[in-house]
Amino acid sequence: MKDSFKIPQFLLRFALGITFLTPVSDRLGLLGPAGTGNVEWGNWDNFISYTTTLMPFLDRPMVNVMGGIATVCELVIGVLLIIGFKTKYAAIAGSLLTLTFIVFMTLFVGIQKPINFGVFTATAASFLLSRIPNYEWSLDNFFKGK
Repeated sequence: MKDSFKIPQFLLRFALGITFLTPVSDRLGLLGPAGTGNVEWGNWDNFISYTTTLMPFLDRPMVNVMGGIATVCELVIGVLLIIGFKTKYAAIAGSLLTLTFIVFMTLFVGIQKPINFGVFTATAASFLLSRIPNYEWSLDNFFKGK
């Protein structure tokens, strides 16, 4: 049977990878200062202040740790998806991470925020990517051929 997922899975991997890396770039200030263009946070402090609203039951130092963990996870997942290494596991991790975001955003700021940020789409797309049987143009595929 012909693999009809070659280009769509590559585009989905790349789009999801960028989706995970862009917020990381934003909170590290790489996209510019807050309030310019489509910059949401512009720096780490603004990101942690927002994250505090999602975790009001934690004190700020612990929110800082949780924000750091989320940022590292997003960075790793984004890179793994783009290069196509351990793609299935990165996609599952991405789906679980964004599902966690949905829960906290919905509980503490309302359902509209995860909808506006496309978190439902990222969760579903990550889960879908994890179910694709073969990842063309990926390190997974390269190592499978060895």
